Amino acid sequence: MDMRDFYLFLALVALLTVDSALAQELVYTIQEELPENILLGNIPRDLNISRLNAATGSSANLIYRLVSKAGEVPLLRVSSSTGEIFTTANRVDREKLCAGTYTDTDCFFEVEVVILPNDHFRLVKIKVVVRDVNDNAPMFPSPVINISIPENTLVNSRFPVPSATDPDTGSNGVQRYQLLNGQGAYGLDVVESPEGEKWPQLIVQRSLDREQKDTYVMKIKVEDGGSPQKSSTAILQVTVSDVNDNRPVFKESQLEVRLPENAPLGTSVIQLHATDADVGSNAQVRYLFSPQVSAAVRRHFALNSTAGLITVQRALDREETSLHKMTVLATDGSSSPARATVTVNVTDVNDNPPTIDIRYIISPINGTVYLSEKDPVNTKIALITVSDKDTDVNGRVVCYIEKEVPFHLKAVYDNQYLLETSALLDYESTRDYSFRIVASDSGKPSLNQSALVRVRLEDENDNPPVFNQPVIELSVAENNHRGLYLTTISATDEDSGKNAEIVYQLGPNASSFDLDRKTGVLTASRVFDREEQERYIFTVTARDSGNPPLQSQAAVIVTILDENDNNPKFTHNHFQFFVSENLPKYSTVGVITVTDADAGENAEVMASVVGDNDNFILHPVNGVIRSNVSFDRELQSSYTFEVKAIDRGRPVRTSIAKVTINVIDVNDNSPVVIYPPSNTSFKLVPLSAIPGSVVAEVFAVDVDTGMNAELKYSIVSGNTKGLFRIDPVTGNITLEEKPAVADQGLHRLVVNISDLGYPKPLHTLVLVYLYVNDTISNASYINELIRRTMETPLDKNIGDSTQPWQNEDYLTIMIAIVAGAMVVIVVIFVTVLVRCRQSRFKATQRNKQGAEWMSPNQESKQNKKKKRKKRKSPKSSLLNFVTIEESKPDDPAHEPINGTITLPAELEEQTIGRFDWNTTPPTTFKPSSPDLARHYKSGSPQPSFHLKPDTPVSAKKHHVIQELPLDNTFVGGCDTLSKRSSTSSDHFSASECSSQGGFKTKGPLHTRQNPAQYSQKYEMETCYG
Repeated sequence: MDMRDFYLFLALVALLTVDSALAQELVYTIQEELPENILLGNIPRDLNISRLNAATGSSANLIYRLVSKAGEVPLLRVSSSTGEIFTTANRVDREKLCAGTYTDTDCFFEVEVVILPNDHFRLVKIKVVVRDVNDNAPMFPSPVINISIPENTLVNSRFPVPSATDPDTGSNGVQRYQLLNGQGAYGLDVVESPEGEKWPQLIVQRSLDREQKDTYVMKIKVEDGGSPQKSSTAILQVTVSDVNDNRPVFKESQLEVRLPENAPLGTSVIQLHATDADVGSNAQVRYLFSPQVSAAVRRHFALNSTAGLITVQRALDREETSLHKMTVLATDGSSSPARATVTVNVTDVNDNPPTIDIRYIISPINGTVYLSEKDPVNTKIALITVSDKDTDVNGRVVCYIEKEVPFHLKAVYDNQYLLETSALLDYESTRDYSFRIVASDSGKPSLNQSALVRVRLEDENDNPPVFNQPVIELSVAENNHRGLYLTTISATDEDSGKNAEIVYQLGPNASSFDLDRKTGVLTASRVFDREEQERYIFTVTARDSGNPPLQSQAAVIVTILDENDNNPKFTHNHFQFFVSENLPKYSTVGVITVTDADAGENAEVMASVVGDNDNFILHPVNGVIRSNVSFDRELQSSYTFEVKAIDRGRPVRTSIAKVTINVIDVNDNSPVVIYPPSNTSFKLVPLSAIPGSVVAEVFAVDVDTGMNAELKYSIVSGNTKGLFRIDPVTGNITLEEKPAVADQGLHRLVVNISDLGYPKPLHTLVLVYLYVNDTISNASYINELIRRTMETPLDKNIGDSTQPWQNEDYLTIMIAIVAGAMVVIVVIFVTVLVRCRQSRFKATQRNKQGAEWMSPNQESKQNKKKKRKKRKSPKSSLLNFVTIEESKPDDPAHEPINGTITLPAELEEQTIGRFDWNTTPPTTFKPSSPDLARHYKSGSPQPSFHLKPDTPVSAKKHHVIQELPLDNTFVGGCDTLSKRSSTSSDHFSASECSSQGGFKTKGPLHTRQNPAQYSQKYEMETCYG
């Protein structure tokens, strides 16, 4: 007995000793085209598998694994934990899976599932039978079918119609045919063949006459038996041909031939013979394949059209197609050919060697299966499936291992084996195994196939790596270069092979370092900055390559040494401090802070003032800034200088910052009146003026800032009838009610202007004269009334004392007018002419001026103002009254009038200051001093504001210079100040005023002026008389 026979004997013994408990089979039936994740079955439930090991009684977590070839598309998936079987996204198509089968039970596929671990190992073969669903409609070979029938055809003659095909099987296949619109000449019958095929036949139901009708067009319909039912139609066109008495007839209509698959090309398959009783050309028979013959048959076989000989024209393969069926037609040119069916059975020869399919249970790595030397006996390695496409003896296969190794094949099914260990493995004696599995068939001659299996043993890993030092300490200077070598970390392992191969790995918090995994060289992956981090502590892991790997750790401490690489740093690039004006000298105005991120001497910093600056003193260590100057915001609102910080490092590093000292305003300036321009100006209030209209304006500014410059206007005297009202914000004076006849005459309003300063507000008074009348016929008369009101105290209403002499003046004027009229009666014509001219001139003046201020003697007063020297009021802590000094000797028109100023208590408002008029000494008012504010003394240490007399007006436009902040610029009319902004009196804008009033063009901005210069900055229009 040779070795081959010995192996065959062992294989047969293995087949006879199949462990039924080791291999089991399940059968499931499904329909094709099921969607994904449809549950088919449950392996442990269907096989009644327990988690308990019958031998040991221990419980285990079973693992279910589908055994498949690499690259194979799975049609099923198995849950590894539950053993449930589901469909996948790869749809099961019966027509594709089992092409050429005609019964439901013939189509199936198989998969194998192994149950792990090794102590509970089982191999489960799952057979899945696929049932057909009606997913295909029957189809005719052509959408138009042409048939030719002789006109002498007898009634009830039959003519074959090409049959339809349906890929579905059973009742889902072709079931019935139907002729639509047979026109009474034709009918349809179906004949079923022994194989179950249905052949439609056209029946002639009446005599045909070609001369009467030579063509019939009908429809033929085919239906399957599925649910839902599917069908299709084709056009059946019948042509009535001329008389042909006889048609060809085959000797045999059903023929069957057996042909070996290795038949050479050109081999004769069968000789067909048909006869025709006609003579001449009608007896010449031609042979051709029916349109229903498949393309595969036409490729493998050739038909001689004259001799009827069928030959092989392409190599046959029984494993590909074992049965070829073809229909041959014999025609003599008529429309009714004869039909014969030829069936070719391809017989098997041993031309295919067995195939070996290895599906690994233990996944290989690069074609090698790795086993541990501690794996037990009978460890399952792979499922071996052998097959042979041949049949009978040629397809009977045995499988064996060709040499002695500690592995064997255990038969589980007729053609499947398990490759498993047969003995304990020893790594020290043999580390690698390489052997072949041979599959041999029983044909003559015998064909065989082999597959190579490689197994490599792995050493047991039982020793972890050990570091030479458990703690590794290093130091490195900052500002190093990347990739700087630090040290080499090493560890040893007592194991061998891969178990002794050590790789090194950095632990967490080590992103600033690189470690070579093999050599253990530690390098810096970044430039260190001690100021950012002074110490790094992390771990290094040494891990061997065992399975499972063992590891150990060591601690690494890296200290960063400092270098002087940081400039001193101020907490702000620009320090801003705010101090109150009038702060004493050598007071602390601020503290600057400077730091240095370095350490030691590199971080010791000294500060100093840059340049020659004697206004401030800076402490070099604590950064305290003291003033060496007294602050006055009106003289200088801020101080800016630079400071420098120097450290003691090598090289020395410095930094510079800017310091700004902002002087905060103190309420030390009283409001300055801009409008009205003098205390002798007046405005006409017509009797026709409506309530709410603006009749006069008061406007003042305050050179302070913030709340110290916010002003509030109020009438403190002269408005006993409540005829007027002043807006506390804008200073606009409006009518409260329509003037009555009793209100005619001159009204003097004493307006108090108070700022909102803290802790104590400052005040200014201004006189506003309003003349209530329809017209101004004699401005000199009104100016005289104003001069006389200077004798009336400010807390008294001028109407109480001036009415008698006002009436006397009216009477005197009337007498003068009558006398003048009598004197000039002789020159009445001239007088009338002069009156007319004067009337036209006054009408023009009223249209231009409206209700504007009127000031007397503009030119004379302007000359007097130029000659008058400015006088400053003496400063007083709290003196709230108004003094009108004597006029100059060159003003003989005025006489001294004495008066006392007293205000009622209800006019004293807290927000505008309190005026104690009763406690002040009596004041003498002299008409020679029309500028009331020149002699007003406030509680402010600053000089009081001077009201300037009127300014002569030129005929051209004048510029009113005002200064406003850019975010608070206003534009208003010359006559109306109601649109002026009152939120801040600190700045003004420049505008141009026309003779008609109203600002025309914005002018350029100007810097703040001294309060005494405001009146020179403004030239009022001719509206001030």
